[in-house]
Amino acid sequence: MSKKKKQKKGNNNSPKKTFRGLVEVTRSGMAFVVVEGLTKDILVKQKNLNTALDGDEVLLEVLKEHAKGNGRMEGVVTDILKRKKTEFTGTLQVNKGFAFLVPERGAFVPDIYIPANSLGEAKTGDKAVVRIVAWGEKTRKPVGEIVEILDASDTNDLAMKEILVESGFPLAFPDEVAAELEHLKEKITTAEVRKRKDFRKHLTFTIDPLDAKDFDDAISVRKLRGGYYEIGVHIADVSHYVLPDTALDKEADKRATSVYLPDRVLPMLPEKISNELCSLRPHEDKLTFSAVFQMNEKGEIKQHWLGRTVIHSDHRFVYEEVQEIIEGRSDGPHKDEVLLLNRIARILRKSRFDEGAINFSSQEVRFQLDPQGKPIGIIVKESKEAHQLIEEFMLLANRTVAEYVSRIKVNKQPVPFPYRVHDTPDEEKLQVFSVFARKFGHKFDLDNPDSIARSFNKMLQLAKGKPEQHVLETIGIRTMAKAVYTTDNIGHYGLGFEDYCHFTSPIRRYPDILAHRVLAQCLANDIHPDKYMEKKCRHSSEMERKAMEAERAANKYKQVEYMQQFVGDTFDGVISGVAHFGFWVETIDTKCEGLVSIHNLMARDEFKHDEAEYALVGLHTGVRFRIGDKVKIRVLAANLTKRQLDYDLVEDLEAGSRPRSAAKPKRGGRQQQTAAGKKSGARSKPKAKAKAANAAAGKPANTKTRSGKKEL
Repeated sequence: MSKKKKQKKGNNNSPKKTFRGLVEVTRSGMAFVVVEGLTKDILVKQKNLNTALDGDEVLLEVLKEHAKGNGRMEGVVTDILKRKKTEFTGTLQVNKGFAFLVPERGAFVPDIYIPANSLGEAKTGDKAVVRIVAWGEKTRKPVGEIVEILDASDTNDLAMKEILVESGFPLAFPDEVAAELEHLKEKITTAEVRKRKDFRKHLTFTIDPLDAKDFDDAISVRKLRGGYYEIGVHIADVSHYVLPDTALDKEADKRATSVYLPDRVLPMLPEKISNELCSLRPHEDKLTFSAVFQMNEKGEIKQHWLGRTVIHSDHRFVYEEVQEIIEGRSDGPHKDEVLLLNRIARILRKSRFDEGAINFSSQEVRFQLDPQGKPIGIIVKESKEAHQLIEEFMLLANRTVAEYVSRIKVNKQPVPFPYRVHDTPDEEKLQVFSVFARKFGHKFDLDNPDSIARSFNKMLQLAKGKPEQHVLETIGIRTMAKAVYTTDNIGHYGLGFEDYCHFTSPIRRYPDILAHRVLAQCLANDIHPDKYMEKKCRHSSEMERKAMEAERAANKYKQVEYMQQFVGDTFDGVISGVAHFGFWVETIDTKCEGLVSIHNLMARDEFKHDEAEYALVGLHTGVRFRIGDKVKIRVLAANLTKRQLDYDLVEDLEAGSRPRSAAKPKRGGRQQQTAAGKKSGARSKPKAKAKAANAAAGKPANTKTRSGKKEL
């Protein structure tokens, strides 16, 4: 054998590179594995996916590397580490003794084989939810079982369930969970009460939305000597019922969050826990985990206590009732205590903003639905003092718990804990935004994070009530990082806290259950560090993102359904986002967002996307369509299948203030690079492109849930 051949043989026997990443399948059928830290994703041919589907986490072995080391690698999937989805919706094709589900959504999901023992009364044409339970060893095809036959005549129910399944949330709880629920005891024993601090004789109440079904937080208030008050923040003790490594716990971990759609809630925990055992309903004894503060009316805290408690809620308030008391329009029950709490909450809120928290305002869009779930109206609600009262005390409890745990060490190492963190703003985005804000007379000090926060608050205060408020808030939110769960305690920039966690909503968030468990161990001085905590945090952050996507998809469906009756009608609106292919307009009265395509603007001029101006700019006229501009639109189409609204521009309401001089296009800008992307070999990633378009358009993420409490 020649020396050359020996070298070749040696190269073939050298160990191959392996990576861990997420599968992305494009519309063309090409698959790529996205690996953190790699500048280019790894190509995987269909034959080398080995049953991996879009979104799955996989192990991959590199088959080919670019000769010069700077091209795209090609690989083969060797193992599926985590399935993004196991349930799919579609249409059944029933044959003798077996059937197939033909999925309607999902990137290149093969037909799912269903054996006879899972068919029941199913027939061809039925819409169904099917769970994949195995993959054929020889055929490498999925085998499934029917979870639910969907009623195709109930289009609303069908659409909402499809959205949930599409986002990876199971519609039903496993049989093992139901079996465990039967053994949970409803009665609170005397022995259990003795282990806890008893608050049942202290005035306690809840404040929630009118349609809330689970109440996971309550506030108690008691006057002390010397001008001090004892204020307790009591949180449902879910961790007393949901024990580690049980079927209940594993399912809660898997879901990680409840999902709030316009007409329903898909709970993280079964109703027996979320609506009965753990729900802090009035006139019932309940087990809680509490943060109790001794403070005066100035919000000065003398001392605090953390621990397990038992409470008895005396009253259930809805936000509107509390707001009427605050505004002096009602002499409702416990008026003095409500007003006291509100005075303290105002001080806490002011102090928070003085110390660096950023004061973005928020709105909540709610659909009025008929008995069939069809939207008959839309209500836009702003956060008022009743909401802020609860918010401030929940923030105080969350911060206090995080501060306590952060100081504890085990073997000189921090205790693994699910902190809620928020990084500093993106530097590049911030530079662009500061230039844009200067056009409205707002100067940003970018020297350090504190000065940036002060600049934001000064801008938001000066812009309040002015025409540019919406655009500055919208794009300002875009510069912010996303809040996530992690054991790496880098602080929460948006809130201005060095330590922060989620402790106050364990019925609907799994990280809160984890926080309760760690806190209990720390208080008992019996700490067992969870080596998988960071992995659990990453999963919870991912499921939170999926829940938000499902909520946005459901809201969009309802917007389109509502606007179907107005096709051909005109509305006043505000430009809410801009991209190279057009701009989005949000109607002022109903907040229904639709796209004005650039094709419908061609009769006016040729337009280019100016990213620095967040605008489409006419090449010949200089006319600008910028985020925040007021326009009048006509509804062209409302496509429920695509969840898409198409608008046409009727009138530019701010045309008089626009420059009409010709504007020469810049050369070599980002827009030209984007347009040339396909020619340079860039691949098409529809999901990534959609996200990028929304980001470029300056479209903020929704920050409210149907619980009425801000996600922070």
